[in-house]
Amino acid sequence: MKKTIRRIAPVALVLLGLATLSFTANDGITLKLQPQKGKNYTINVKNTSMNIMEVMGQTQNQSQTIETRQSFTVKDVNASQSTLETQVEAIKMSIGAGGMKLEYDSEHPEKTSPMLASQTAEFDKVLNKPATVAYNAQGEFVGEATDLEMNQLSNVIIKLPTNELTVGSKWTDEKTQNMSGAGEIKVNVEYTVTAISKKSVDVSYSGKINSEEATGNITGTASINPQTGLVMTRSEKENLSMTISQQGLSIPVTMAANTTVTLTEK
Repeated sequence: MKKTIRRIAPVALVLLGLATLSFTANDGITLKLQPQKGKNYTINVKNTSMNIMEVMGQTQNQSQTIETRQSFTVKDVNASQSTLETQVEAIKMSIGAGGMKLEYDSEHPEKTSPMLASQTAEFDKVLNKPATVAYNAQGEFVGEATDLEMNQLSNVIIKLPTNELTVGSKWTDEKTQNMSGAGEIKVNVEYTVTAISKKSVDVSYSGKINSEEATGNITGTASINPQTGLVMTRSEKENLSMTISQQGLSIPVTMAANTTVTLTEK
């Protein structure tokens, strides 16, 4: 009996390996945004950046870290549309410039630096303000634009292709967003599937950023849940050059940023 077990076990391992290879190498998948009704999620985003500004012939460096926490609940789902209720729950910011460190924490307002009061007052207006939004099965926004500020849903809901995907498949997406000091920005991104398993569809992506005031590029990786179509993790690098106007001056600015995103089910 022992000899029989020893002979079967290696065969079982080989068959298991072949089954896994077959799924990852040959089987395709069609992604759709279809989260389960009633599920609750939390998006945690951390963005760190280094900004270099040239002001009247002098170079000034500014480091910045912004962390946000946003939740959403899946209110309704059908074959063509998902309706979510979402709100920004917390914002934390730290800025270092000229030897100074300025801080803001919505959950600990006593720590807010007085110099940030006017800016963070705008944050306070949008915190814990529920908004209802809808997306179609391809992850495209449906209806009128929401008033929700600091919205992080675009980090976990992306445009999904209608065709079946295999490793090496590509698709593109173009979106428009507003950035303080740079106006309306268009971002063109190409996604490439790097791996497929029962738990995730992994992609790498790169793209261009363009507006009248800014140009740049973006690269990153993401992991998509094949059952829900939601991006579960994301790591992104962004480089941007732009010119902002302040107090009658045109100020060249270059920015290098890193963003990490994690989506968790409550």
